Amino acid sequence: MCGSAHSRDAWLFVEHPSGDGYDHEEDHEGDRRDREVVVRTTPPFRESRSSSRVHSKVFAMSYPRLERALTWKGSGAYQRDRCRTGPGTGERNRIGDQGRTLRSLSSSPGTQVPRPRCQSIKPVRASAPSLALSAGGLIRVLGPGLITGASDDDPSGIATYSQAGAQFGFAISWTMLFSYPLMVAIQQISARIGRITGKGIAGNLRQHYPNWLLEGIVALLFIANTINIGADLGAMADALGLLIGGPVLLYVIAFGLFCAILQVFMAYRPYVAVLKWLTLALFAYFGTVMVVEIPWGEAALGLLLPTFLPDATFWTTVVAVLGTTISPYLFFWQAAQEVEDIRVQPERRPLVKAPHQGPDAIERIRLDTYIGMAFSNLVALAIIVATAATLHAAGVTDVATSSQAAEALRPVAGPFAFTLFALGIIGTGLLAVPVLAGSAAYAIGEARKWPVGLGRKPAKAKAFYSTLAIATMLGVALNFSPVNPIKALYWSAVINGVVAVPIMISMMHMTGNPKIMGRFSIHDGLRWIGWIATAVMGVAAVAMGVSIIF
Repeated sequence: MCGSAHSRDAWLFVEHPSGDGYDHEEDHEGDRRDREVVVRTTPPFRESRSSSRVHSKVFAMSYPRLERALTWKGSGAYQRDRCRTGPGTGERNRIGDQGRTLRSLSSSPGTQVPRPRCQSIKPVRASAPSLALSAGGLIRVLGPGLITGASDDDPSGIATYSQAGAQFGFAISWTMLFSYPLMVAIQQISARIGRITGKGIAGNLRQHYPNWLLEGIVALLFIANTINIGADLGAMADALGLLIGGPVLLYVIAFGLFCAILQVFMAYRPYVAVLKWLTLALFAYFGTVMVVEIPWGEAALGLLLPTFLPDATFWTTVVAVLGTTISPYLFFWQAAQEVEDIRVQPERRPLVKAPHQGPDAIERIRLDTYIGMAFSNLVALAIIVATAATLHAAGVTDVATSSQAAEALRPVAGPFAFTLFALGIIGTGLLAVPVLAGSAAYAIGEARKWPVGLGRKPAKAKAFYSTLAIATMLGVALNFSPVNPIKALYWSAVINGVVAVPIMISMMHMTGNPKIMGRFSIHDGLRWIGWIATAVMGVAAVAMGVSIIF
């Protein structure tokens, strides 16, 4: 590999090994990508005593990231980049400012570079993960976790938090602190399953678990998500009707069509950017807290000192809050988005196939999930605090929908708080409806072995996009049916509570199975917290069943 006196000229060839180790079962419709390169030098490589003219001839140009494979350091050495990863660079390391990539050299064959004494290719060890991020780096890191957490605060969830705050005041706010580590653990596990295996939760269930379990979970998830979509679209239309008036049912159709068209026809990367921007709608609830008068001492006491009331309604509300913060569709969505990012970012591979990407990938997932779930719970806490300080203090304790909560705020907290609250409902709905429909489509598509993914063209994933559109349109139709949306939402919560437990048990079993997770099986404290979250949801499901029967 080194230059010599009798080998003064060389070409650089990039070869693709015949066996790349990638699981092409999941790559449909010609999405196969070569993932590894072997670099060798053969004549002619022209050099002189004082300088070198570098020419390169690259074969197999289907490899999209040549600069990843070979980097000119400027000091006379080539360096192999073994997909070094890092939270601040989107799991891909870039050589420093003085480094020069082979692509830049090959694009200008006459470039003069310092004479190398030896052209060596050597592996690069992944550096230790670092959380020292710039603002831009942090924005790039935040993705599936942030969007998942923000979509948890959908209009249906806002109704639950508003009811909790209006009925029990600050005494219920401790549930946000209690649920945070449980939510972080189970969502982090969901993301790891997708990133490590390269398959979503339904894909792993199909491959490793009984078919009856897969079909039952997917069917219940689709039903619950469809009902939730209908309730969210209705709440968004009601909120817009409160703001500007007009035909509410027409707004339902418009919102449903807008969400479906955006998912089907917008490219994946811009679409993810839109979802990230929509998370800003949740700041409306922080604004609501700022414009109402909050007794902060009482609020802090309710948050830090748990209150247990001997009231069946209180415990039913606690169960509802837990069921809202830990929902099955969130598991499926975050895992699916990790898989989607593997598909659209060529430098990424499932960690079972590329273990060297593991440390930084897991660190990125941890940071993304911590921040995303913290944002979700802070918004939920802001809703509880705002409604406790206004509606509960004014004796308004019966709130059935998020739009009713907004309407009730108008005489108590003023028109500005009402407007912020209503705008937040619309913004969070635009974020949550695509996540609900998308998670259902991912689950059904993986269960049926369809080509899935928002990164695919509609013509390449017809069944996936059809399922997504059908789920959204069924949600629209629910608002035109005689079904009471509040009752439907209640049964949606029951279904979510029932289906969450077997999903979580299956996920926890996956995390300890080396046949699924390879060397990335989870055996640390995260696994313990995951089992605690599963047990808590099991108790919540039993409590919900008891409340229904008695």
